[in-house]
Amino acid sequence: MIHPKTEIKFISEEVGYGVCAKELIPMGTITWVLDKFDREFTPDEYIGLEQTYKKILETYAYKNNLGNMVLCWDNARFVNHSFNANCLTTAYNFELAIRDIHPGEQLTDDYGYLNIDKPFKGIEEGTKRKVVYPDDLLKYHKSWDKKLLKAFKCLSKVKQPLLQLMDEEQWQLAVKIGKGEKEMDSILNNYYNKTSVPK
Repeated sequence: MIHPKTEIKFISEEVGYGVCAKELIPMGTITWVLDKFDREFTPDEYIGLEQTYKKILETYAYKNNLGNMVLCWDNARFVNHSFNANCLTTAYNFELAIRDIHPGEQLTDDYGYLNIDKPFKGIEEGTKRKVVYPDDLLKYHKSWDKKLLKAFKCLSKVKQPLLQLMDEEQWQLAVKIGKGEKEMDSILNNYYNKTSVPK
């Protein structure tokens, strides 16, 4: 589930629609949590679908570390890519704001950690990276981990509207990471390694 203080807005002809903040979302806020309504499709289930449904998954789903396609039921599926993403996923099935997100600003992910199947050229943002590749998670996980650790330190100091969707154990682990009492699992844990998954 996406943060409740967000809305869908038309961004541009090139981008289409995106998810924007309706109010300030401070760094360390949980912006998305995998919930019971989100649907997971195995590779075999995907193969068995009609083309219409395959196209929806290819457009809106992401691939998890098991190679399953996850389709978010709510507006989370409209979160766009950015090389300067203000949200990052964690190894714990939730995302964090890695900096303050201001009212009207888009919530963005870096699709480099979503196990894409083929490269695509991103919109020009003045960054060194211009193309998203399937193995970006292998290249950039250390950099993303540093940003996540900074955000985790703010996690227990800001309002968390999505807290009720997390179980107590998951939340307490997140708090301990933020306090430096527990080591954070790397974002690299989200990588889908096709060669190591049994067929």
